[in-house]
Amino acid sequence: MFFRVLGPLEVEVRGRPAPLGGPKPRLLLAALLLQPNATVSADTLTDVLWPDRAPRSAAANLRTYVHGLRRLLGDRIEGRAGGYLLRVAPDELDATLAEQLAARAHTEPAAALLDRAAGLWRGEVLEDLPHHHTWLSTVARLRELRLSVQEHRLRLRVESGRHDEAVADLRGLLAEHPLREELWRLLIVALGAAGRQVEALAAYAEAEQLLRAELDTEPGARLRQAVAEVGTVTPVCQLPLDLPDFTGRAEPLAELTGVLDGERTSVVVLSGPPGAGKSALAVHAAHVVRDRYPDGQLYVDLRGTSDSPRRPLDVLAELLHALGVPDPAIPRELGERSALLRSRLAGRRVCVVLDDAGCAAQVRPLLPGAGACAVLVTSRGRLPDLTGARHADVGVLSGAEAAELLTRIAGPARTQAEPAAAAEIVEACGRLPLAIRIAGARLSLRREWTLRTLARRLADERRRLDELRVGDLAVRASLTLSYEQLPGSCARAFRALAALGPLPFPGWMVGALLGRECADEVLDALVDAHLVESVGRRYRLHDLVRCYARELADPADDGVRRVVEGCLSLATEAAERMPVRFFGATPGPLPPGLWCPDRTVLADPVAWYAGEQPVALVELAVRHGLDALAWQLATAFAPYFDLRGHHEDWRRTHELALGAAERTGDPRGQAVVLRNLGQLEVYQDDYAAAHSAFTRALALFRSIGDDQGAAVALAGLSTIRRMAGEYEAALSHCHDALELFVRHGDRHGEAVVRIAIGSVWLARGCGATALRWLTDAREMCTEIGDRHREAHARHRIALLHQHRGNLGTAREELDRAITIFGELGDDRCVGYAHRSLGELCLRSGELTHAKLLLVNSLAVHRRDGDRRSEAEAGQLLGELHERLGQVHEAQGLFRRSLEIWSELGADEAAAALRERLCHQPLTMITGGSMLPSATPVTSETAGRRR
Repeated sequence: MFFRVLGPLEVEVRGRPAPLGGPKPRLLLAALLLQPNATVSADTLTDVLWPDRAPRSAAANLRTYVHGLRRLLGDRIEGRAGGYLLRVAPDELDATLAEQLAARAHTEPAAALLDRAAGLWRGEVLEDLPHHHTWLSTVARLRELRLSVQEHRLRLRVESGRHDEAVADLRGLLAEHPLREELWRLLIVALGAAGRQVEALAAYAEAEQLLRAELDTEPGARLRQAVAEVGTVTPVCQLPLDLPDFTGRAEPLAELTGVLDGERTSVVVLSGPPGAGKSALAVHAAHVVRDRYPDGQLYVDLRGTSDSPRRPLDVLAELLHALGVPDPAIPRELGERSALLRSRLAGRRVCVVLDDAGCAAQVRPLLPGAGACAVLVTSRGRLPDLTGARHADVGVLSGAEAAELLTRIAGPARTQAEPAAAAEIVEACGRLPLAIRIAGARLSLRREWTLRTLARRLADERRRLDELRVGDLAVRASLTLSYEQLPGSCARAFRALAALGPLPFPGWMVGALLGRECADEVLDALVDAHLVESVGRRYRLHDLVRCYARELADPADDGVRRVVEGCLSLATEAAERMPVRFFGATPGPLPPGLWCPDRTVLADPVAWYAGEQPVALVELAVRHGLDALAWQLATAFAPYFDLRGHHEDWRRTHELALGAAERTGDPRGQAVVLRNLGQLEVYQDDYAAAHSAFTRALALFRSIGDDQGAAVALAGLSTIRRMAGEYEAALSHCHDALELFVRHGDRHGEAVVRIAIGSVWLARGCGATALRWLTDAREMCTEIGDRHREAHARHRIALLHQHRGNLGTAREELDRAITIFGELGDDRCVGYAHRSLGELCLRSGELTHAKLLLVNSLAVHRRDGDRRSEAEAGQLLGELHERLGQVHEAQGLFRRSLEIWSELGADEAAAALRERLCHQPLTMITGGSMLPSATPVTSETAGRRR
């Protein structure tokens, strides 16, 4: 015989699977196999078979099940005083065999033994059976054994040179066990040995950030040693090409190179008028001193003078990427990103060029804090409030320098042949470097011209503004030449593109502007003419090019309307294809005759949403007076905002949308926008604002006879009432909403409200009623194929079973819910469910598993700005640290939770936690038992996500 518990329960008799009967015999056999060759008491077996309440015939039934198993297993089951014992040889049970093989692998040739041990696992331990609480320690030990076997196998692969194979498996394991330092160490060693030093350093940065953020600890000695042994990576050099004809500026250049000595942190601001050559001087100086900054040179265009200056938050992400910090290790908040940049630059010698800064506030977060780095900032303004910076003015060139620049560009033979005409050109250009470059470029492209020809053209002041503009319009003449060479359709598209503003646009928008289904050839011509830039899979107009195009634009062109209509068409269909059905009021059917692009871009609707810029699109619609389209477009993005937790974009677009709907006098538009804003306020814990938004939406929906919209608004109000403990009012709203959904035939809405009603009864402690509503909701969700709400129903059913002490059933429901949320890509709901499962593990003593779950949950809630859930997860994690004797960590988590409770006005929770903090040191010193949780996780917070 061979018994298997490392996966679904199986028994093999003479090479064939044996029938084990129904659930009760299988549970009985599993309980005996987890304690092989040891007596398991009849009381324990009875509790395993009937965890809720044993029948009067339990003893007789137990003997019947034992008798049935004996018919299959013979005399292996022995009756002992007060219980039963199952005799199993070590090589007849996969769990004991795996332990033997793993132990032998430490003293014998290990590869084959470990492969054989790993092959014994077919899934999670007894994954087809509900787990009894007495099994927890054994199951945890076997899980740890599996992980140690996997680690040992991967260590051997790395040592034998199978690096790429090991890297792939290590990344998979780290996705499941992100806080296990040994896995990170092996990954770094494997990457380094494979010559992938950049990836190895990025992996260390990710591990370091993760350990600091989640456990408030630094990497251990072995992990630090691993990264120290990784080879040196070639420093990054992002500097643009140094101008080969850079001319003059000897005095400011000498001053700059004297300041940038590579020995201390230096910040220099180069300010001056547009076209003065600030950027050219900064880049040239950075090239001159490259040897003083061997750890790298970084360059960023801040676009401070454009309509959309770059945010420091985004620029910090770009700089951290360049320094080897991977995406998952980059914090979300501005202050945290800035601190991480300072940490990365400390101890290094790096030169950073920040081009075209708009103000000091845009620059401050990007500055180093210590070390010997250099920062060169260019700006039209002097930035006097940038403390600690040196300031240098960059003006026009001297007469000699300007003449030399024209000579270098146009050629010495031509300027020497006509020195007087060259001097006239220089003076007509006002000795502004950009203007001289334009003049020199025209001469080099017109070899047939004499310098006198250009001088005469510039001498006519009426033509000079077209030939050479000073200041912001210094490039106008060059752009005019390019524009005049465009075919008619290309010229029209170029003029129309100015209306899009700084928004990077997909290719189909050119067709929309022209009213054509496809305009690829027009876009290609504009790219070839260098009037449109390619940015990944999108395109954009350079800021100065866009300003020039705006001068030529036809204000009566309705191309922008077609662009917004196309975005609305795509967003509406993307919402219908989303993996999670959005529970909210919809804008209704689209108006007939909307312009619509090719919908093949919607193969992955979530990816399409992620690539768009909803705020800029809604602003575009509002700016052009397209208010009806604006509010519909904003609400069409709501399903994506809800799924991914993009609260800032949600608020900005809907605030614009509300104003647009009010201007159109459309009550439905106002109601839809208000309903969505109310849900956002719930997520951000502003229940007063949410109540106001829901109430206004309800009144508007009722005024136009929209029952479905009214039902959705009522559901929102019920959530607020439940969170406030006003259960009667919550139930009243729910039943009103349910009646409307039933009348409207909206079964998805009906399922949501049934879950809400069950949640209210669960919060009131009426388990039987709650279970009935939640079970009905789960069955309805299964019937209509709404997996997302099915998972929500299972989550709440799990909470109910947990309160009743049915931990095995609760765990089973939570595991199913987590699986569904994960498959649907709903990370936020995974975070909620992880918190519930983490609490379950904490209460049942599975501290290692609880820690991983709660750390993940806390990270998700912090990322999404869900303060109430952050407080609850943090408090549970504090309890865990308290139980482990880690007083400092526990107090830090408790204090953060207390701070949040106080901010939210949750007086009862705050008071309980203050009391706990007062008693905690005594508890830890005396080794006393843990105080009960002040805020157990209930359906209150689990129900905030719909």
